[in-house]
Amino acid sequence: MYYERHGRVDGGAPTILLLHGLGSSATDWTEQLAGFGPWCRLLVVDLPGHHRSALPPGRLTVARMAADVERLLIELGEPPLHVAGLSLGACVGLALALKAPARARSLTLVNGFARLRPVSARGALRMLTRLALVATAPMTVVASRVACAMFPSPEQAHLRLAATRSLARTPRRTYLAAFAALAAFDARPRLADVRSPTLVVAGDHDRTVALEAKQELTQGIPGARLVVVPDSGHATPGDQPELFNRIVLEFIAAH
Repeated sequence: MYYERHGRVDGGAPTILLLHGLGSSATDWTEQLAGFGPWCRLLVVDLPGHHRSALPPGRLTVARMAADVERLLIELGEPPLHVAGLSLGACVGLALALKAPARARSLTLVNGFARLRPVSARGALRMLTRLALVATAPMTVVASRVACAMFPSPEQAHLRLAATRSLARTPRRTYLAAFAALAAFDARPRLADVRSPTLVVAGDHDRTVALEAKQELTQGIPGARLVVVPDSGHATPGDQPELFNRIVLEFIAAH
């Protein structure tokens, strides 16, 4: 599994593990490397099959991705750390906290879910359209469409470009395998088993994952807290970086 270290080098600083979304990579955390770096040690990875990490043989599942992350942490000799994930990364982080609770000092779930369900009938149609696009179109076209949906505003052109470049690196096989892993993921029966202090972050304009799914996480995980970020879509760390960084740093400082 490909990984990078950033931020402070002294051992006394808290460590944050950042887990990216579907089809993306460690390159998505530019604003967090700058915002968290002066205060924390940072570990960013490419999840299995994404960008610089190989897609393992056999069926890909969220639990398997979490096990791969845990294996990396063991190999690196990492002490318990703060886990933050976006979308797919939130699901992997949740699975990691359930599998190896001693490894997660805290858990930040950004626009994640315990079970994937479309926002609405229109959302279901968008999801089916994206799958059809992934199955038939060049990944550059898929990347452009997804990036436009995540960052629709004219002033977000630089974010669209960066997201397009990141998503276009993902092989079709990985995207389909990771989407199938998300479709099969269901952590609802085990939410009450989460022992890590948990922050659930929701973009108020997220058209990919319904607010109800994030409320379900908050209600199911003991002591979890929900923060809704205004004027934010599915990629909250990118479209509201200053507010997102402040929210996460305050949460980590409390734990």
